[in-house]
Amino acid sequence: MADSKMPDLVASSGHGGIPRDPLFEVTWHVADKENPRTWPVWYKSFIVAAMSFSTTIVVVYTTMYTSGVDGIQKEFDVSSKIIVLLGLTTNLFGLAFGSVVLSSLSEIYGRRPIYLISVFLFGVLILPVALANSIEAILISRFFGGFFGGTMISSAPGSVTDVTDDQYRALALSCWSLGTMNGPVLGPIIGGFVYQYLGWRWINWLVLICSGVSLVLMSLVKETYAPALLRKRTKKLQKETGDQRWWCRFDHEETGFQVLRTNLVRPFRMIVFEPICVFWDLYVSVVYSVLFLCFVAYPIVFEDLRGWAPGLAGLSYCGIGTGTAIAVTLEPLIRRFIAMHPRDPITGRPAPEAAVFAVCMGSILIPIGEFWFAWTARPPIHWVCPILAGLPFGLGNGLVFIYATNYMAGSYTVYAASALAGNSIVRYGLAGVLPLAGSKIYSTLGANWAGTMLALIEVILIPIPFVFYKYGHKIRLQSPMIVKGLENGTN
Repeated sequence: MADSKMPDLVASSGHGGIPRDPLFEVTWHVADKENPRTWPVWYKSFIVAAMSFSTTIVVVYTTMYTSGVDGIQKEFDVSSKIIVLLGLTTNLFGLAFGSVVLSSLSEIYGRRPIYLISVFLFGVLILPVALANSIEAILISRFFGGFFGGTMISSAPGSVTDVTDDQYRALALSCWSLGTMNGPVLGPIIGGFVYQYLGWRWINWLVLICSGVSLVLMSLVKETYAPALLRKRTKKLQKETGDQRWWCRFDHEETGFQVLRTNLVRPFRMIVFEPICVFWDLYVSVVYSVLFLCFVAYPIVFEDLRGWAPGLAGLSYCGIGTGTAIAVTLEPLIRRFIAMHPRDPITGRPAPEAAVFAVCMGSILIPIGEFWFAWTARPPIHWVCPILAGLPFGLGNGLVFIYATNYMAGSYTVYAASALAGNSIVRYGLAGVLPLAGSKIYSTLGANWAGTMLALIEVILIPIPFVFYKYGHKIRLQSPMIVKGLENGTN
């Protein structure tokens, strides 16, 4: 049978109103070898690992750039560091748009061809940065590199879901996220040593080598998207038998352009008109932006104030990385707490709000870590204190990102991809802008008060997850899209 989690698109008639005979429906058979859910465990594990590595490289490339900002500024004689930091901004903007456009194309043509083309072009677009002779070349190339890297951000979790059964899905996604969640932190750690000993251009050469490995791995990954596989099987049967009555429930009633247009417009509409998306996009975006602001703040604190070399300063992110890793390893325990919540009478599973309790914990831990870092940043306080502040900060960020995503996906189900795409647009958009002001904020207010201001903003937003934890079920019923899904029996 086809995946029960897929949207139920079975219609009583096909193209042009031609009746669809159930006897000619193309679906999975028992123990069907082409069904990704029946593939060997070793191959499923390889797919999860390949997706994790490839996504991690994209995220690492985003933040590794900040390690070489000083070198780029000196080589091209750029007067302002903010101009050089635009390379971070353009890359994040590229990720935002790429994740929406390329994920939509994958629904039309399947995941595999989009992966191969995108990973290849992502690597190609690193070359103009590594060989750049102007800051403009870097800014433009990083935007388009981010655009094609966006396919891993948006589609890789879907591929992991494609090949895993329900009972192992949370474990598989946790394994996938272990690298990707720590990607923003790994970038400055690796980049700091590369810049110190080899220069800023080698930051790009290293990522280019890794992207080549990623392309090899992705070429070994078969198509995992069930609708694409079933559509392909349908066309094959129609061609072999000459009988056009063969059909599958994922046949497109619209043209490719119409599907793409719908998938591109829907995320933007949800950003504005869906109450859940409005508040969660705001909250997650602020949290994510403050995380990216750390890639501006940490060099100021550890290099400028404490006089550390770039490589050593990169190790200061280990606190955040460890905290994020703890959030991932806590998944089995948190899953038990989620299972203890009351069951939704419609789905028979814990309501989506059950996952929000983890976000509530994260919302408290993040400002604790930020306050801690702000008031231990300056000497003569020992350097281990601000690094340890990264533990609650990283743990809180991990909990927010993982379980806010679960909540939005669980709330919208059929429209989850659009909800998460809209969240990516706002998240990467704001995260791309805020770091530009980071240097000015820290130079004007100082490390203590700049960190305090950010922590206070996060404190002000703490009520958002708590309100949704308590009243989220009522808010969901105010959503036109969710109500429509319930009426159609798809949610």
